[in-house]
Amino acid sequence: MPRDASPRRYLMCPPAHFKVTYSINPWMDPAKPVDLPLALTQWEDLRDRYLALGHTVELLEPRIDLPDMVFAANGATVIDGRVLGARFAHAERAAEAAVHRAWFRAHGFTDVREPDHVNEGEGDFAVTASYILAGRGFRSSPLSHDEAQEFFGRPVIGLDLVDPRYYHLDTALCVLDDAADEIMYYPGAFSPGSRSVLRRLFPGALIAEEDDAAALGLNAVSDGRHVLLPQAAVGLFRPLRERGFEPIGMDLGELLKGGGSVKCCTQELRA
Repeated sequence: MPRDASPRRYLMCPPAHFKVTYSINPWMDPAKPVDLPLALTQWEDLRDRYLALGHTVELLEPRIDLPDMVFAANGATVIDGRVLGARFAHAERAAEAAVHRAWFRAHGFTDVREPDHVNEGEGDFAVTASYILAGRGFRSSPLSHDEAQEFFGRPVIGLDLVDPRYYHLDTALCVLDDAADEIMYYPGAFSPGSRSVLRRLFPGALIAEEDDAAALGLNAVSDGRHVLLPQAAVGLFRPLRERGFEPIGMDLGELLKGGGSVKCCTQELRA
């Protein structure tokens, strides 16, 4: 049975200065050139699809000295209109955090926190109806989990990532229905204990196979009905349809050279 979509408000940043000149995750190879016009076209296709689905897209101005700003999901986590900013693990991206905080303050958000501990926004925080799922192991500090729980007043569930290809939680897990605690994830990205936690909390989760995870198929965005995901994750389309979702394949191959896809480009502004 088809699901109901709910209108969303997203923050995105055009890849006007996107390039790969350093490597801070296994996907990044400075020897592989980026086709910038193609990257812009692919990003615009994603933005336009959100707009066509009835969502609102706010824009963050890109900076020439910050080529990874296109991955806007990493800049903050917003729940109930409260903003927990990011503190990046790598110096190459550190200045992005202040740019995001300034944007929120300039756009009417009054409760904006500069964090004490390293977290990379929605890269490692995923919001369901009951929990904030929080990744750790490669980027975000475990200490950021307590900080998020205190700030948002929601239970935070820590999950250990063990495969460097899935360096952020949003590369290994996607919230499909944030009103019903429904997710999909790739077990191989998590430690045995974290896999047990996920099985206990989400017994009906959609389990992704390795090929689809390796295509960054879990770096996806759902509005409760439409699931925008990398088009190469072909094995996820049928099980999503069987659950009543409408998968929409997107080609973000140029941005994948930086280690991100649909979700990495999309920060949700939860009122």
